[in-house]
Amino acid sequence: MGLNDPSANSILEQIVRVDQKLGSMVTLDPPGLRQQWENRDQGLALGGMKIAIKDIIEVRGLPNGCGSALYGDPPEPASSDAVVVARIREAGGVIIGKTAAHELACGVQTPGTCNPWDINRSAGGSSGGSGAAVAAGLSDGALGSDTGGSIRIPAALCGIAGLKPTYGLVPKCGVEPLSWSLDHVGPMAKTVKDCARLLQVIAGPHPADPTTRRKVSCDYGAKLDSGVAGLRLAVPEGFFMEPIDQRVQEAFFNAVETMREIGAEIVTVDVSFLSRCLDVEFAIVSPEAANYHHSSIQKRPDLIDPSIRAMLVAGAALPAGYYLRALRWRSVIADRMKAIFDEKQIDVLLTPTVPAPAQLHDQEYFDFSGIEEPVISSFVRTTAPFNLTGQPALSVPCGMTADGLPIGLQIAGRPFADDQVLRVGSAYEQATEWVSRLPPVHVSVEAG
Repeated sequence: MGLNDPSANSILEQIVRVDQKLGSMVTLDPPGLRQQWENRDQGLALGGMKIAIKDIIEVRGLPNGCGSALYGDPPEPASSDAVVVARIREAGGVIIGKTAAHELACGVQTPGTCNPWDINRSAGGSSGGSGAAVAAGLSDGALGSDTGGSIRIPAALCGIAGLKPTYGLVPKCGVEPLSWSLDHVGPMAKTVKDCARLLQVIAGPHPADPTTRRKVSCDYGAKLDSGVAGLRLAVPEGFFMEPIDQRVQEAFFNAVETMREIGAEIVTVDVSFLSRCLDVEFAIVSPEAANYHHSSIQKRPDLIDPSIRAMLVAGAALPAGYYLRALRWRSVIADRMKAIFDEKQIDVLLTPTVPAPAQLHDQEYFDFSGIEEPVISSFVRTTAPFNLTGQPALSVPCGMTADGLPIGLQIAGRPFADDQVLRVGSAYEQATEWVSRLPPVHVSVEAG
């Protein structure tokens, strides 16, 4: 290793010092980190890359608490690694510990975790700890999960890249479920390139996860420098854009113009059929989550946050007909989205990741020029459509507000065209300077 390589102890000291302001990590693994760091092989795919793992994904020897009292105080250590964690280890990744998650991975704000750009604001959720850890430089990358936007929301609010892969591309064995038919596991990193590196390692079928549907034969980093010349990018009319914070709208259209300037063809599409997405999303999430947590609802309801408990109870009481109709509507939505991609011959769809910058910790509503909307509805409204369709969707930074809050651009592609989505994200990243900006709370800043 190089003479200037940091020691494991100095890495740990940095993490502890900086995270006192953020609360992004719930468990560190000093012995494991020291051993992995000492034995790291930079010739492997992840070559000593420091990776943080969301606290719903099993890491051998570390507690898996899922942000909930249901799992014990302290939670029991996991007896084995989740498949994605085992793959990261095999590829030379160094697991630094577990990141904070919204309880049961069910929410858009991770309690106790602060945004590195403004500690008075949320880092998002439910993978808020992963987003904050990456943005602050505590880790080089992280794993999150995404049922209605939980990778892309914190990625947008924290100013990093975050990919919800195609449904069925990444195995979920050893990952605590929320909604089995909507859950995704994916990478979060400072750059699109590092997201691609992580995806290359964790993607691929596994016999223990029947939802993984395709053998990986794709080099996710191969197209990252190919640009967007000749690609056809779509911009939505109406839905995704109403209501919206004017700062986000301006940043989004500036990003679209940048795409045009670097060679992409821009077309508009009508996606008004997505207006029922929230109804469909929650009519699927609630009963599936209630089914998984049935025993806890019956025996230990007092250990569940009241708002989450209410969702689970409602899901358990939802007539089967509503759930079945939601499944049919999901198929309709996916079919109509595919038809738009085919008819317009588009490569990706561009949207704002979320319609507003990071909210204050106690903020429950956004005011969009006189239109009030709950924070959770605002965020999930623009991210959940791609959980329903199963399409890959990437968030990359595309601007900053005057008071220094990141804004995210969402790039969605055809199922299993994750490489194309990463290509477009990388082209935009290379054409702009957003990725070079560091938040006020960052390892390098704190070290100074």
